[in-house]
Amino acid sequence: MDKSVIKEIGPSKVIQLFFPVSNFHAIVVVDNTALGPSIGGVRVCQDVTIEEVKRLARTMTMKNSVAGLPHGGGKAGIIADPRDPKKEHYFRIFSQAIKDLYEYIPGPDMGSNEECMAWIHDEIGRVAGLPEEIGGLPLDKLGATGFGLAECAEIACPYANIELKGARVAIQGFGSVGKAAAKFLSDKGSIVVAASDTKGSICNPDGLDIKELLDVKKEKGSVIHYKKGTVKKCEELFSTPCDILIPAATPDVISKENVEGVKAKLIIQGANIPITKEAEEILHKKGILSVPDFIANAGGVIMAAMEYAKKSEKEAFDAISERIKKNTKLILEKTFKEKTLPRQAAEAIAKERVLKAMAYRRVL
Repeated sequence: MDKSVIKEIGPSKVIQLFFPVSNFHAIVVVDNTALGPSIGGVRVCQDVTIEEVKRLARTMTMKNSVAGLPHGGGKAGIIADPRDPKKEHYFRIFSQAIKDLYEYIPGPDMGSNEECMAWIHDEIGRVAGLPEEIGGLPLDKLGATGFGLAECAEIACPYANIELKGARVAIQGFGSVGKAAAKFLSDKGSIVVAASDTKGSICNPDGLDIKELLDVKKEKGSVIHYKKGTVKKCEELFSTPCDILIPAATPDVISKENVEGVKAKLIIQGANIPITKEAEEILHKKGILSVPDFIANAGGVIMAAMEYAKKSEKEAFDAISERIKKNTKLILEKTFKEKTLPRQAAEAIAKERVLKAMAYRRVL
């Protein structure tokens, strides 16, 4: 998207929060609120930057727009180790700091979870992604984002000349999203041949037993302890021969430095901004179809919005399936008809809705 469009849409607010006594530093970006109050996760990471949070907030604007949600895009980053024993203290400070920032609704993200959202709820009451014990639809436990990735794959596979049943899948990032994606794709008949986490990757061209892999991850903390496969370095997963590749962890993991090694036919972007702009262009030229993050991984925010609107679990899953399938088909038809990149097709659709909504807003 060109710079004029970026300025035209947002960001509307970029806020840094400092509390030197507690050694606390956080960033909040409200990108756009034309469609409603912004909603987006709180990322906890030691090296999260303002630029990264701005990019993630823009992704949420696009994601919420395409998904037809009554919300704009926002994002927050707490600059801390997610394993810090002071994590609850940091979240309570963060909550009080955003208490009057009514145009931003926090949700879970990398480094945070339903428990963290419960702390925010206890402080200010304005949050999505709560534990089920206090009325929430637990996104990670239910596997909302992973479910949406599997629904996206079902629609995208024919466009990449793949049969989903029997398709070989590699998943980078075997956390809450990656684990759920593996389960739901396996239920559809796909074969997971590789998975990775921060310790390394495990590969078996004959397929990994998902139940056993999930047990190993839970009990021993890493997929590398799975016995029926070959342990490799984390980054080697991207060159695994497969039909579908799912990057489901951190931003910019596929770049111009490693994109040539990608052997997949289809990429379903499970993480936010997992592929750089240059790498997406190279993938397109290579004939590798890549479904953008804000189309493919919208399951989590759709469920969060459903929870915020007091909808049921069934209503949330129905909404995820219907909206992700519809939008995947819509942008891929536009992609092939106009011979453009999938991201360009998706951004055009999302931007149009945001700009129309902005036209109804009073100009100060």
